[in-house]
Amino acid sequence: MEAFTQFFLDHGYWGMAVAAFIAGSVFPFSSEAVMLGLLAIGLDPLKIGIFGTVGNVLGSMFNYWVGTFGRVEWIEKYLHVKRKSLEKAQRFVGGHGAWIGFFCFLPILGSGIAIALGMLRSNVVLTTTSVFLGKAIRYAIVIGVYVMFKVVL
Repeated sequence: MEAFTQFFLDHGYWGMAVAAFIAGSVFPFSSEAVMLGLLAIGLDPLKIGIFGTVGNVLGSMFNYWVGTFGRVEWIEKYLHVKRKSLEKAQRFVGGHGAWIGFFCFLPILGSGIAIALGMLRSNVVLTTTSVFLGKAIRYAIVIGVYVMFKVVL
């Protein structure tokens, strides 16, 4: 895992975008670890936040796209999302519409939310907007906490 993370650190802002894409899709990975590493080596926090947010949103929209196929067997087999997790996400999404995409930043459940939104064919513009807001706020909090602790220490 360390060599994997080092790869992203070596590629700076683009490494952040790729790490965030991977973490935003169904593959388990911590883009926050890469983000903190990039902040620690002195990269610009605003640019890291932008590249991270865009990559993470694209990862969630990949999940949305996969969900539009509606093939639960494929989702279980290729994306390793359990039917039970997907059903939980669908119940969470049900009745809330595209704006529930805001919660795609949640670990584990977030991938299921994006897939469920795709399966339900929610409005793609509203979904993308809500996903963007949730992920941007999450990364802003991570960066803000890092900067605060760096100043304090």
